[in-house]
Amino acid sequence: MDLLPHFHREVRAFEAAARRAAGAGGSPPVPSCPGWSVSDLVVHLGSVHRGVAHIVRDRLTGPPDASDPAFSAGLPEDTADWPRPEHAPNLGPLPQSLADWFAEGAAALEALFRSRAPEEPAWTWSRERTTGFWLRVQTIEAAVHRWDAENALGTPGLVDATLAAEAVGHSFEVMVPWSRARTAAPPGSGERYRFRRTDGTGVWTVRFDGDDVRYGDDVRSGDGAGEREACDVEVAGTASELMLFLWGRIPADRLAVQGDRDVLDRYAALVPPV
Repeated sequence: MDLLPHFHREVRAFEAAARRAAGAGGSPPVPSCPGWSVSDLVVHLGSVHRGVAHIVRDRLTGPPDASDPAFSAGLPEDTADWPRPEHAPNLGPLPQSLADWFAEGAAALEALFRSRAPEEPAWTWSRERTTGFWLRVQTIEAAVHRWDAENALGTPGLVDATLAAEAVGHSFEVMVPWSRARTAAPPGSGERYRFRRTDGTGVWTVRFDGDDVRYGDDVRSGDGAGEREACDVEVAGTASELMLFLWGRIPADRLAVQGDRDVLDRYAALVPPV
């Protein structure tokens, strides 16, 4: 799928939420990101954009150095009124200069993505080492944090269904193994989950056996009969709802659940948030 229009839309919507907060005279806390305000969220996503741009633009072959001047590129001369990470949650006014800084970094990253082929090599923290990986990850991250910011300010908009379905598959293919490796998650005991999309076609099944994660759009039984493997629990919802649940943004109560709720509750332990 062409992710560039989605990236453009999500970062612009995030910027709009940041400017709404800037015009309101205060930066509300973000319930889905405990310990952060909207200002802290802007600093986080703006910094990530600049770090990714550094990786892609300079064709890094290893992890970036946070002390590299590239990370502070584009900072205005006066940041005295900007939120400080050590003071989070920063609930004071969100400076317009911070919103401007975010918009400039997002636009620069978008332009960079448009100028590079998705298959061009780039260092990543995943096994997939391409610029296209960063475009996919940053589009999904922008959508999640746009939802975070809008939720802090009022009623959040849905995630586009096509993008959300892409994010569900990305969660199982990339985020689940990465999360489990980073957090020393407990071994699986054969737990089997099925996630079913209700606003289009899409069924994703994942099974946890020890340290192994077995995933497929539709995991089949091992007897060769082609029947779907029985699952302990099935979760059904729109693509947007499934994505937001998997990213820990909405509770299971917002979805249709059939099967063992204790197994569903264990999902957060098998895939700890990072």
